[in-house]
Amino acid sequence: MATPPRIRAGAGSGSRDVSGLIGDAEFDHELLVGLALSVGAAVVWWLDLGTDRLGWTPGVDAVIGVPDADAETVRARLTELVAPLTVAARTAAEWQDFELEQPLETATGQRWLQFRARVSARGSARVLVGVVTDVTRRVAQQQELADLADRYRLLVDLSPDAVVVHEAGRLVYANPAAVRFVRAPSDAEVLGRPITDFVHPDSQPEMLRRIAKLTEPGASSDPAEAVLVRFDGGTTDVESVSVRTTWEGRPAFQVIMRDVTEQKATEAALRHQAALAAHVSDALIGTTPDGVVTCWNLSAEKVYGHLADDAIGQPIGQVVGAPLDPVAILEAGGVVHAVHHRSEGEALAVRVSVAEAGDGYVLICADETARKRAEHHFTAVVNAIGEGVLVVGTTGLIESANPAAERILGIRAREVIGRSASLTELHDETGQPIPATHFPSAVTRSTGRSQHGRIVCARRPDGSRVWLSLSVSALTPHGELPSATVVSFTDITERRMIDSRLEHEATHDALTGLCNRTVTINRLSPAARAHRSGLTAVLFIDLDKFKVINDSLGHSAGDEVLRVVGARLGRSARRGDVVGRLGGDEFTVIAYGMTGPDEANALADHIRAELTRPISVDGRLLHVDASVGIVLADPADPRTGSDLLRDADLAMYHAKTRGRGRIAFFDVELRDRIQRRLQLEQDLRRAPLGDELWLAYQPIVDLRTDRRTAVEGLLRWTHPGYGLISPAEFITLAEESDLINIIGAHMLHTAAREISGLAADLLLTVNLSARQLDDPWLVSAVRHATHKAGLDPGSLCLEITESALMRDPALAARTLAALRDLGVRLAIDDFGTGYSSLAQLLTLPLDTLKIDRSFTAGLGRSDEAEAIVTSIIAMAHAVDMTVIAEGVEQAEQLEILRALGCDQAQGFHLGRPVPLADL
Repeated sequence: MATPPRIRAGAGSGSRDVSGLIGDAEFDHELLVGLALSVGAAVVWWLDLGTDRLGWTPGVDAVIGVPDADAETVRARLTELVAPLTVAARTAAEWQDFELEQPLETATGQRWLQFRARVSARGSARVLVGVVTDVTRRVAQQQELADLADRYRLLVDLSPDAVVVHEAGRLVYANPAAVRFVRAPSDAEVLGRPITDFVHPDSQPEMLRRIAKLTEPGASSDPAEAVLVRFDGGTTDVESVSVRTTWEGRPAFQVIMRDVTEQKATEAALRHQAALAAHVSDALIGTTPDGVVTCWNLSAEKVYGHLADDAIGQPIGQVVGAPLDPVAILEAGGVVHAVHHRSEGEALAVRVSVAEAGDGYVLICADETARKRAEHHFTAVVNAIGEGVLVVGTTGLIESANPAAERILGIRAREVIGRSASLTELHDETGQPIPATHFPSAVTRSTGRSQHGRIVCARRPDGSRVWLSLSVSALTPHGELPSATVVSFTDITERRMIDSRLEHEATHDALTGLCNRTVTINRLSPAARAHRSGLTAVLFIDLDKFKVINDSLGHSAGDEVLRVVGARLGRSARRGDVVGRLGGDEFTVIAYGMTGPDEANALADHIRAELTRPISVDGRLLHVDASVGIVLADPADPRTGSDLLRDADLAMYHAKTRGRGRIAFFDVELRDRIQRRLQLEQDLRRAPLGDELWLAYQPIVDLRTDRRTAVEGLLRWTHPGYGLISPAEFITLAEESDLINIIGAHMLHTAAREISGLAADLLLTVNLSARQLDDPWLVSAVRHATHKAGLDPGSLCLEITESALMRDPALAARTLAALRDLGVRLAIDDFGTGYSSLAQLLTLPLDTLKIDRSFTAGLGRSDEAEAIVTSIIAMAHAVDMTVIAEGVEQAEQLEILRALGCDQAQGFHLGRPVPLADL
């Protein structure tokens, strides 16, 4: 069966006019460029829908599978391939977009072609203009991804390990193994339930701690043990690994579990046996009634020198090297002392205990030569251990030193024996020298008190130092003083270095080596500043546009930039200043002993000058700048380190709002403004629920009839505490937060309801912000508001600023087309202050153009202003748009606008914004 084509259609966003097909097929170049850019490398074709004339550019023959064919063959093949588009385009609206994917059978196999086209018109001509490109590789890649997903799904379903996915704490997937693990009748009994239903309460805290650490997609936990609760009330021991993933676009966790119940039981048995073996130091031997060995433990191997494999099955007398009659020993009381021999003939003094055990005997043979052997080998053992050992006599002279002591202290035993134990220098952990009378061995010798784990630093004869963990015990019996002592110690120099490094890592940023936030706050505490003279300046430095580097070049390039910035800050700061990284691209410099703002400002300028020098990363020269907030504090300033950082951060934020690359000082008024801003943002969330938000309406007058034809609804906010809040203040707050869509919908519903009861021919205009234009629910909100109020959509005009249109022109065009389909009128507001052009007016379905008040204000005073307004009016009228002049405040301006042919006007001269009751 042939693979069916795939076709999609959508609202177009190209030019309003198309030049038509003239000889060599000239047509709208903006439309062509837009189509070509959307698919990459492509060739162009076009079809006059009125005359069915089909044309194409060179290269189409190769793309559609008829390379070097004659024109009629190419035409026939192309006509066949674009037939679905042709049928759809004949009844489509102007500027309708189409996309079609067609399979193409060739001698080398199946290929896929993508056709993208748009209906364009110029005059009475309707043209379907399109591009075609080969997308075989992309289709193949999509199929490979689908196959890979199927293989992964099959692998998970057939896995003997349990695999589950939980999202927001509830199970959304469980493979068959997971259902078996908890003895559930089916996965339906599992899915939708909290994951904690199946985790034993004792395992839940650790599970929650593990997944809380998985903050990044793909992050996984180390394997950890947990206990599952089954449906039958029993439990299953598992080893689990959690992985941060997504489920239907939302954060989730995948858990892989392996049943370790049998493994743990085996391990427990092995541990039990190992414990028995570890605690039975004597030879444990089992025999048959006639004295044949049936059991031979590890200690027996060690005592007698025979391996178990060699001893088992042999007569007991043969393997112990002496006659042994279990019955005779039992008759003698069960315990005898005897001389046995090892395999190589060495004599052993052994105490033999015998007990009956079922169909045989159990013998415990305790080697009584062990104590003597231990005594004989004591010196060898001491010499072999890695811990240094010194024996100091009652007179304080060294009596012995093992090899480890020689190695650690850098001494020779023959040279130090007989010398005082205070022959080397000792220092405590603070670096202070320890007097000889307070040496650990001297204290124990005089008091008899043991010391354990004391940390000291000793100087070797070659001048190097070694850190020791030292213990001292008294050797003289019955507490007689002075006592001989044994001093044991280990070399912890490396551990001290590691501890020092860990301490450094805990207080310094790993990437830049600068102080971290904790150290910075400590250095800014009142106690740390109290002994400083002069002012302390806190410079809060935030890199401008650093996110662009991270997003475009990757985090490795970003990290290199941060390292360079950290190094430059370290060089730019003065000696004694503290330079720290607070996180991300935020740094701080603490400068002590400042004389005033001028010196702090000069330091900030110097730092910025260093930071703005180009940074070379992977052959690229990158440029960064910084915004700097500064706080000055005298030694008596009661603010904590966190308070000073907070205030410096506020100052930095203020610097960014002034245009980036700026320096700003903190003052109390700045904090008040920020606090007011935060308070207003919180209150604005509640404002739509009360009667705080209301609409003022400003009339729009027709300059031909002097009649009011429309009103513009303007949102106002009466705050219960601050009174009337300027729209410039609270609208900005709403746009920077997530409130603009909520407030915009509230305003639209209110205006539609209030105006629907007035004159039927009165037009209502309402402003849309850039954020609202991005809202996918905007069209639905407009439809609902007009329907609920009973307002004809044609009586509503939505005003959009130029800057909003330029954020995402393609999205704006689709949204405006959808609004136009509702019947809503559309206006471009503040025209002339952004990026608008004649081409933009042609491509967007606009009804009205509003001249910005800045141009209206110049009428009567500036010939340039009048020339600009004349051009705007002519340009708008050329595309049948109504022109409204804003900001008319003088009669002279009104007359000039009337003379220039302006259609409508609004402003204080014609009427101020008023509540509905006063309208």
